[in-house]
Amino acid sequence: MIKKVIISGGGTGGHIFPAISIANALKRRNENIEILFVGAEGKMEMEKVPKAGYKIIGLPVRGFQRKLSLGNISFFWKLIQSMKKARSIIKDFRPDIAIGVGGFASGPLLNAAAKYKVPSLIQEQNSYAGVTNKILGRKVDRICVAYDNMNNFFPKEKIVKTGNPVRIDLVRNLDKKVEALKHFNLFGNKKVLLIVGGSLGARTINNSIKKGLKTLVDNNIQVLWQTGKFYYEESIKEAEPFLEQGVVVKDFISRMDYAYAIADVVISRAGASTVSELCLVKKPVIFVPSPNVAEDHQTKNAMALINVDAGMMIEDNLAEKQLVNEAVKLVKDNYRIKEYTKNIGELGIPNSAELIVDEIYKVYEAFNRDKK
Repeated sequence: MIKKVIISGGGTGGHIFPAISIANALKRRNENIEILFVGAEGKMEMEKVPKAGYKIIGLPVRGFQRKLSLGNISFFWKLIQSMKKARSIIKDFRPDIAIGVGGFASGPLLNAAAKYKVPSLIQEQNSYAGVTNKILGRKVDRICVAYDNMNNFFPKEKIVKTGNPVRIDLVRNLDKKVEALKHFNLFGNKKVLLIVGGSLGARTINNSIKKGLKTLVDNNIQVLWQTGKFYYEESIKEAEPFLEQGVVVKDFISRMDYAYAIADVVISRAGASTVSELCLVKKPVIFVPSPNVAEDHQTKNAMALINVDAGMMIEDNLAEKQLVNEAVKLVKDNYRIKEYTKNIGELGIPNSAELIVDEIYKVYEAFNRDKK
């Protein structure tokens, strides 16, 4: 019986929210299980994890800059300190299994788990594995992935396709379109274009929408636009002439379940969690991958869908010229909407967190069998 679990990683919502989903699924399986998170000091997991009701310990680890930087001098010192602290955490907490979800803290913690013969598992959210997970893949017992062809990065015999855990509430209210339209004060007789660039926003997407608002309104398209907190003031100013014509501007949409319920087409970045959400809610999407992420993960995530005709993509540097016109074409193309909806829906894995918990138990049981 698993009594104690460590979950490590974070840095972005794309790592943290799947980690919390896995923790919640473990608690549903056994409410007495003790779960400890290990994150990176100063990163968003140090705030988000306690809010979700779990204890977290921070490591001083930080990322290595790929270009020459004075910050890299401290990188090695902080890595050594993090590895010492991770070993201490493993010795003190004595987990039955360790889980890594990617991000800076995963490396030191799972290395320490391997040193002390603790069984371990990683969850890779992206279609292109990150550096930390590629290294850890040789040491862990199981690798849970969301995409096919991940044997390009990991030992084939360790891979299990489980999908990425997403917020369960997102799919609960997809049939409540009337309620959702009322919530956003939008009309039921016009198509809705949903724009999301992440909680902080996406400059290129926002600039493209600002320039194209008149085009969208003139084409009888309603706009539900999450700008992110940094871009809200300038965006609402640009949108002011159109606010009575079916344009709704929010810095952050708390009811994403309602937003997905009324969206006919979505414009979005291509972070792993967002892609998984869109597969579950079965929404036609135009991806504008962020060019500012390691190893161009987002383009590779988007291409995994484009290659099976489950969405379309516009490169960030072309978005201001092309995005709005392509969005108008897609909103009006009922055949393409139907095809994208069907194809993206076939990629969704609704019970991902439970499948990962199944693998956690299998790893633990196999480890203890082999010890006997």
